[in-house]
Amino acid sequence: MRREEILALVKRRQLAWAAHDPAALAATHAENGTVASPTGGVLEGRAEIERIYRLWMSAFTDIGFQLDDVLIDGDRVVLIARLSGTHTGEFFGMAPGGRRVEVQVALVMKVADGLVVEERRIYDFTGVLVQVGVLKAKPTA
Repeated sequence: MRREEILALVKRRQLAWAAHDPAALAATHAENGTVASPTGGVLEGRAEIERIYRLWMSAFTDIGFQLDDVLIDGDRVVLIARLSGTHTGEFFGMAPGGRRVEVQVALVMKVADGLVVEERRIYDFTGVLVQVGVLKAKPTA
């Protein structure tokens, strides 16, 4: 893929995040694409990928995706971003607590034919659990 095509894909993803549209976001993945995620394990196929987007967007109805940097090397793309939102819906069995969450993420992707074929999500899920109040942060000495 050319750089312009990759940037167009990134723009489509940003628009889907802004619209809180899990189906549109999942549509940026190949039909048989994979995602490795701290919350979902290895997701295979667009339907499973959409399920996790839907889970996040229903748990954090005001979720925002702030893109900080885009790194492109051939068919590899890394997005550095911040996810933020208020815990207003069920999240992996956790009742909504109304707490604000912010987490830095790195999305490492392989792209082909205008779609994400592989994605690895890197973020501190334990930190998210502390922010929503499920885990207690250990005080420093």
